[in-house]
Order: sequence, then C-alpha cells, then structure tokens
Amino acid sequence: MRRAAVLGTGQTHHRTRRTDVSMAGLCREAIDRALADAGLGWEQIDAVVLGKAPDLFEGVMMPELFLASSIGAAGKPLLRVHTAGSVGGATAIVATSLVRAGVHRRVLAVAFEKQSESNAMWALSIQPPFSAPITAGAGGYFAPHIRSYIKRSGAPDHIGALVAVKDRRNGALNPYAHLRQPEITRESVQASTMLWDPVRYDETCPSSDGACAVVIGDQRAAESSVGQVAWIRATSMRTEPTFYAGKDHVNPRAGATAAAALWAAAGIKDPLDEVDVAELYVPFSWFEPMWLENVGFVGQGQGWKLVESGETALGGALPINPSGGVLCSNPIGASGLLRFAEAAMQVMGRAGEHQVAGASTALGHAYGGGSQFFSMWVVGRNPQ
Repeated sequence: MRRAAVLGTGQTHHRTRRTDVSMAGLCREAIDRALADAGLGWEQIDAVVLGKAPDLFEGVMMPELFLASSIGAAGKPLLRVHTAGSVGGATAIVATSLVRAGVHRRVLAVAFEKQSESNAMWALSIQPPFSAPITAGAGGYFAPHIRSYIKRSGAPDHIGALVAVKDRRNGALNPYAHLRQPEITRESVQASTMLWDPVRYDETCPSSDGACAVVIGDQRAAESSVGQVAWIRATSMRTEPTFYAGKDHVNPRAGATAAAALWAAAGIKDPLDEVDVAELYVPFSWFEPMWLENVGFVGQGQGWKLVESGETALGGALPINPSGGVLCSNPIGASGLLRFAEAAMQVMGRAGEHQVAGASTALGHAYGGGSQFFSMWVVGRNPQ
C-alpha cells in the first residue's frame, strides 16, 4: 500500500450563525486555508471528496450538485460521503484511500454544516419509514447510555463537569472555536440547567455553522512539500446497526473493533504510552471517559479515573481535545474532519496556542448515528 500524508488543513471560524457566507462560501473559506497551508493551487488537486451529514440539517437535498463548482470539483472526480456524525472522519478516509490506491496524487477532503439554515433537533426527531421513533434528538437518545455508563463504572457525578471545564478552557486557546470560555469552572457547570439527566447545559455541544478541509497527498507530494506533513500511519472504519439484540451502547462493538484494527495497522502496542494526543468525538462531556475505554486507552471502568487524575488535560500524559473538541465547535458534518485535521495539526506543529509540545503521534476519532459508525486515523510526524 502506498504512503499518504496530510499536506495542509484549513477550517472556518465556527459560529451559531454564519450569515456572512453561503454554504459555498463556508466551504471555500476552509478550502482556501487548506490550500494555502499546503502551498498548493487549485490546479494541483486531482479529486474532491465532500462530506455532509443528513440533508435535512439544512433542508437542501444533495448539496454537492450546486457546490461542485465552488469547491473546485468542476472537471474533476467528486464523491459525496455520508455516515451520519462520523462523516467528516469517513470523508478523510475515503480521500486517503484514493491516494493510497494510486488513483490520485492529491485529493481535497472537505466537510461542512450550516445548521442555522434548518433545525437539527427536528431533523433528528423525525420517523423515517420502517424505523423506530426517537423523537428526543441526540441528547435524549444518548443520555440513557451515559446513565448506564455511570452505573456500570461507578463514576462520580462530577466527571462530566471536569471534562466540560477542560474542553471549554482548551477552546479558549483556539481562535476558530465557537465557544471560548476561559473562566468556566466546575461549579458553574454543575449549576447550569439540567437538559437530559445527567447532561447539563454546559456539558453539551453547541449548534455550529462551520467547515473543514484537508489536502491529502501521496509520498512524492509529501516529500516535495515545503512544510512538515502528517503521515497517515493507519485508518479504520467499522459499522453496526442502530439496534440489535445485545447491543452495548456504552461500549459499542464497532468502535472497539475499529480501534483494535487501527492500533494493529499502525503497529501500536500500548496506545496510552505511544499516542501523544487524541482528538475524540465528544458531543456530551461524559463521552470522553466512555470513548477512552472503547478505543482501548484504558480498561473498562477506568476512563473516568484517567479524567479525574488530570492526565487528559494539556500537560497530562494523554491530552484529549486540546482544540476544545466538539464541546466547543459542532458543525456536525465537519466535526469528524475537524478531529482528524486537529490531530494532523498537532504532529505538524501547527496547532498554535493549543499545541501539545513534542507531539509526534496523534489519534483522530469520529462516531455517528446511534453509536454505529466509527472512523479513526493515526497520524505521525514521521513515516512509519
């Protein structure tokens, strides 16, 4: 298999409403920054992969049709990817696969969401034919899984607040973050309104408009790059049904098997020791300890202990979401690609104030649907 690397990344300023730009303008903002970061022009891109969450999030069906020209795909191959909330990660993996297979030398991956133009809560509560009704949106759907985790692991009730404080303070170091709250405290989080027991207002993600873009190139493109690249050591995707007999919503099988395959492909034996920083898809603060266990950083029931120890903060043994993560910016279609891009930025040494010193190996992680779609990659400062 051919080597591939991230040549450049770009993202928008994420906000509740980006009324200053159209969907096309939002994508171009991220794309232009990614091309500038990679030191490339439009003519050097061979293909485009577009990621987008459910079309009802904006109320525009198949937006790739009218976006093709604006995102530089005219006259080039264009693919549309959709795997619910994990779509950003899946988009990067599809683009990587095109490069690794030798189909293209340089591929642009771009993902976006302009939630202000529709209503995600409504879009997540409709009942498609022949499916079980949810009617509660994402928070109402996932809150019972968090309660199950607390009961199973014995986690104290302040763990969610600790994660929220960490990520929001990290977000204050990120100029692109939607929520930047350097003064947030555990007490203020615990005093915020209860939305879906045990998830409080300050423990949940915002609704954001935003986009992210990544340029992925082959070995020759990487070696000719003027700046540090992020070598893609391994990628992994796994899927499972939304509901089935015996499904473990706290420790989804698809997530665990995707992570096991990822570590094996990257040659990583001890993820906690060998990975320097991780960007995990954490839309509700309690998902950090859950995913720490699911991807294999720690054993079952140990995730909350790693959080409580402070080792997932900047300066800890394994900083999680130094960018602020999904708790600070959540343009759903782009959120997974943001996790992948931020992981790459860390090993490229381009993360600015939220840079983890000496980071050479990083994890990007995304999940979507009813904890059923998982996408991950490991990137490194040096080729494997």
